[in-house]
Amino acid sequence: MVTPLVVSNACVSGVCAQIAAVRSLLAGRCRHAVVVGCDVLSGFIVSGFQSFKALSPEPCRPYDRDRVGLNLGEAAATMVLAAADSRSDHKWYYAASSNHNDANHISGPSRTGEGAYRVLSDILRSVSREEIAFVNAHGTATAYNDEMESIALHRAGLDDIPVNGLKGFYGHTLGAAGVAETILSMKAIDSGVVLPTKGYSAQGTTYALSISPDVRPVSRRSFIKILSGFGGSNAGIAYRKGGDA
Repeated sequence: MVTPLVVSNACVSGVCAQIAAVRSLLAGRCRHAVVVGCDVLSGFIVSGFQSFKALSPEPCRPYDRDRVGLNLGEAAATMVLAAADSRSDHKWYYAASSNHNDANHISGPSRTGEGAYRVLSDILRSVSREEIAFVNAHGTATAYNDEMESIALHRAGLDDIPVNGLKGFYGHTLGAAGVAETILSMKAIDSGVVLPTKGYSAQGTTYALSISPDVRPVSRRSFIKILSGFGGSNAGIAYRKGGDA
């Protein structure tokens, strides 16, 4: 019987769980790791976001000028990670990861995007800009999160790299978001596309990002997934697509 490791770190839980799994694999503690992200809404969770006045009465619009808040969603997603020396064929490879806590506020993100910027800077030491197909960002459609991410991406020199946020399709799935959105990003590159940011029509952040409401073709084979959460937590992970054989 394997004792599960439970990662509960607000919105960044799904990416932090992947990082924990990768570290176990690299340390030789296991050859396979099953990463599961799941979150179910309750009255407590909904009332908490209502108290922040963060919920939108309409479908959320990440990064858009007229965004008014987030939608909540539910999801469950699973990934199986394997050590590089295992016999299974690897279609995707871990490239880099990082997490930082900027200790800014119990619920508000850093206005300078400090934690997210440090995460991106760490990842860019191992992943070149020329291989990045897109950054799948947190994109909650709240005023402060989207603005913070635009600042962090600008500071990291990624203004011209395609960015998308998927929560306009299914809402913010909380602890499941990091796993679900990593899988969707892999599937997008498998299909040679950058998924759209639903609801986006006009720039709503200080720094213009390469965001589109439409599907875009892409040939690059790596992506970065970033998340930010309560308590100043920030996490990111990058994967690189292997051969098609």
